[in-house]
Amino acid sequence: MSTRTINGVTLALLKGNIVEIHADAIVNAANSGLSGGGGVDGAIHRAAGPTLMQECRTFGGCPTGSAVATSAGKLPAQYVFHAVGPIYSGTKDDEKLLVSAYQSCLDLAEQYGISSIAFPSLSTGAYGYPLRLAAPIALRTIIAHIQKPTSLRQVTVVLFGDEAFQAFERAL
Repeated sequence: MSTRTINGVTLALLKGNIVEIHADAIVNAANSGLSGGGGVDGAIHRAAGPTLMQECRTFGGCPTGSAVATSAGKLPAQYVFHAVGPIYSGTKDDEKLLVSAYQSCLDLAEQYGISSIAFPSLSTGAYGYPLRLAAPIALRTIIAHIQKPTSLRQVTVVLFGDEAFQAFERAL
């Protein structure tokens, strides 16, 4: 684990499984149909139970770069923020959409007045965003947010595997 304190907020990088994290909200790397899937999305849906999918269906989808909030089912969290990151294409839009996906979750955190949130590395799995590019974008977005007045006290980036953890540690 690697931590920094910024403006009274603890920013932690943790190698682990996001479904085991105790936080007010955990972020799901969702698809635009909010229809579950593999990777983080599948793990969160399996751990939360069927109520999560039932809630997701009420939204009718979520555009890339946005996020929606649901309850967390059986997870040790109050909320799941379903963020839709971009499928990596190598264009300038990728970065804007990735920033927007993280920022949408941070905005939901403020809207719900929560004090802790856990993120996975958005878009770096099946969506193909290179870790070396995605990690600095994610951290810049989070740090810019917590440098301003915020309800957040703890932001954890939960990374699955050594490669992701090392990429984020280098970027931090």
